[in-house]
Amino acid sequence: MNAQTALTLQFAPAVPIPDYLVGEIRSKLAYVDELILSAEVSPEQITLHLSHPGAEGGLSAERRSEIEEKVQRVVLSMAKGAIKPKIQILEDHLERPVPYQADPMAELIARDEISQEAQGVFSLGPLLSQLIDYFEGQFIALADSFGAQPYRFPILIPARYLERVNYFRAFPHSLSFVTHLREDLQAIDQFSQQAACDEHGLQAPPDSFAQIQHLLSPAVCYHLYFALADKPLPGGQVIATAVGTCFRYESSNLVSLERLWNFTMREVIFVGSKDFVLENREIARLRMAQVFERLGLAYRVESANDPFFIGEFRKQVAFQSAFQLKFEIRARLPFAGSTLAVGSYNYHQDFFGRNLNITLPDGSPTHTGCVAFGLERIAYAFLAQFGFDPSDWPTEVRDYLQEHKP
Repeated sequence: MNAQTALTLQFAPAVPIPDYLVGEIRSKLAYVDELILSAEVSPEQITLHLSHPGAEGGLSAERRSEIEEKVQRVVLSMAKGAIKPKIQILEDHLERPVPYQADPMAELIARDEISQEAQGVFSLGPLLSQLIDYFEGQFIALADSFGAQPYRFPILIPARYLERVNYFRAFPHSLSFVTHLREDLQAIDQFSQQAACDEHGLQAPPDSFAQIQHLLSPAVCYHLYFALADKPLPGGQVIATAVGTCFRYESSNLVSLERLWNFTMREVIFVGSKDFVLENREIARLRMAQVFERLGLAYRVESANDPFFIGEFRKQVAFQSAFQLKFEIRARLPFAGSTLAVGSYNYHQDFFGRNLNITLPDGSPTHTGCVAFGLERIAYAFLAQFGFDPSDWPTEVRDYLQEHKP
């Protein structure tokens, strides 16, 4: 694989892995060791596919033992004593008939509709761009139905902001860092003379770069909460909307258009009292259900959890499940017999209000929530269900693309 010799390492997990945790643990193993190319996980067995330089004899017994020990730490942390969260289903339309059954990626490649620049990094062509514009129009209409105020936020986010909301502890594995060359003539000159790329990436003098003070933003709504921090909430409530590029690194889990390192998210954000946030979250769900019904999208809305880091996983998942803080819109992928999260309805309780000192008129912390839609994902899921023949598409999608033909 990738001009390296592949090696397989197989062993039993330290404790049996519950079926409902198989996928979660498999995804976390991508972060365990740089040699892990992929992993297969079942309740009773783990198989790792490793890369190594191809030296005689392969990996040493010590190195194999080190990798296995790290994997077992993940298994024990996530599976030992785990209690299956109760899944609450708010809508279930997964069995709606759809006309397409094939994986759309092959056709997208054949049509030059996607160009992969790196793992998890794609350029998108006219068809996908138009579909994204169509769906964003639906989400903007949702925002308009609430009278949401439009915002634009930067791609960069200060490290000190993320520290205030505990992001480094909850999601360290997904962070993407930003730096620049130090303001030093010798360092800049050294870099210009020595910097080069090889198969491992950019090679440069290690002291070239400045201290990291910013990251690539992992979410849109965070920027609004930081803008409102440390002061009373104007009028006691805010409804806002914004679209932005988000960055979440997922290692070998970055697959096709299902999981991108950078992706576009449209959000409608609610800040105010608990009742205000929860009521509007539910109204948003009901309004979007009408849109999805009109389109004939096959999907389900069910309770879900964020992809917390290993050390935080069990505690945070139990908390989110107990208070029904997150519901995902999961569109069916007929070719895979699985589903893909294309959006979510989220309630953060008073977490951001407390940590960022955003207060209501009575001095209590605000509650927050948002509805968020992944634009590349929903365009991909649409093609997975309806294919590439416009005669099979919902009328309004076909008409939109016809009217907006380049």
